[in-house]
Amino acid sequence: MVRSVLLMTNSFRIEIPQTDLDDLRRRLTEARFADPVPGDAPDWSRGIPTENVRELAEYWRDGFDWRAQEAAINAFPQFTAEIDGQTIHYLHVRSADPDAVPLLLTHGYPSTFAEFLDVIGPLTEPGPDAFHVVVPSLPGFGFSTPLSGPGWELARTTDAFAELMTRLGYDRFAAQGGDIGAGVTGRLAALFPDRGLGTHVTSDRGTIALAGEQLPLPDNLTEAEQAELDAAREAWKAGRGYLDLQSHKPETIAAALTDSPVGQLAWIAEKFQAWTGRGISRDRLLTTVSLYWFTRSGATAARFLYEAAHSGHGWLAPSAVPAGWAVFNTSPVVRRIMDPEEKVEHWSEFAEGGHFAAMETPELLVGDIRAFFRKLR
Repeated sequence: MVRSVLLMTNSFRIEIPQTDLDDLRRRLTEARFADPVPGDAPDWSRGIPTENVRELAEYWRDGFDWRAQEAAINAFPQFTAEIDGQTIHYLHVRSADPDAVPLLLTHGYPSTFAEFLDVIGPLTEPGPDAFHVVVPSLPGFGFSTPLSGPGWELARTTDAFAELMTRLGYDRFAAQGGDIGAGVTGRLAALFPDRGLGTHVTSDRGTIALAGEQLPLPDNLTEAEQAELDAAREAWKAGRGYLDLQSHKPETIAAALTDSPVGQLAWIAEKFQAWTGRGISRDRLLTTVSLYWFTRSGATAARFLYEAAHSGHGWLAPSAVPAGWAVFNTSPVVRRIMDPEEKVEHWSEFAEGGHFAAMETPELLVGDIRAFFRKLR
């Protein structure tokens, strides 16, 4: 499963210049905030409230220690490789166990490779469930920048990640991801079935809002099930503005995300509040926002969604490779809608967590990944 290869790659360390940190602090100090409107309720019904943005911005300026986060990330081996003309940044953490299974972890939006920092250690622990872990940054995200040109979307990214695993000597490997990462994971299995040990994807209750668009609805939903589906669709309708804008006019929002740290902060923090169950710490949220800010990848991450929307490729790619699902913040209606015939052999449901399971409930995700792939080794 693992062979030795000569990999043309470069070791990588994050070293954000102090001038960039000073510039960020200046911008946060001079930031302008919207005036409150008398009578408005201090809730999230119109997006992230100004006071929440102000509090997070002040903490980012005065309380957040980027250098500590940078050092923690740099404790993991990082590399870059040029694939199809594009710089691909990735973490490659090998287990001390020689029988470990190669595992590709792929993040989504608005996330980064740092989503998986809390699961890498447990997953690489020597033992019967050990993995060699590879965590790439999607093209246009984080340090997989700048973009080499147009056309970087789901299909091209899948090919690039398959090539990365080839160069690392992993002829056959496991794959896991959520959001965009779930699309990459499924497409890898569809296009390279002989290389796929199995695929494991994460999702959350909100995924049922897409039923009827990409999946047919099951017959005879109960009144309660239909009500839950309707509520999910209404929530998605109210919250999908970011996707509509980035899928059609990414260059417009790119200007704000690149020039205003408060704009980038609000853009991401609103989604983390809406999509998390248990929630994550301010430091982990601001690590994510900082990675977008320092790499100017708010613009190119938006472009990825544009390219995906205009590529003609769907997000779902059926295959015969064994598949597992872990659904967080779930309810019984999720499987009823997403897997009505219960064809997914490994289906796990968790009341906790949400869209960013690796950050919110890393112990649950690690346990489920181990349980699924244990049967396939």
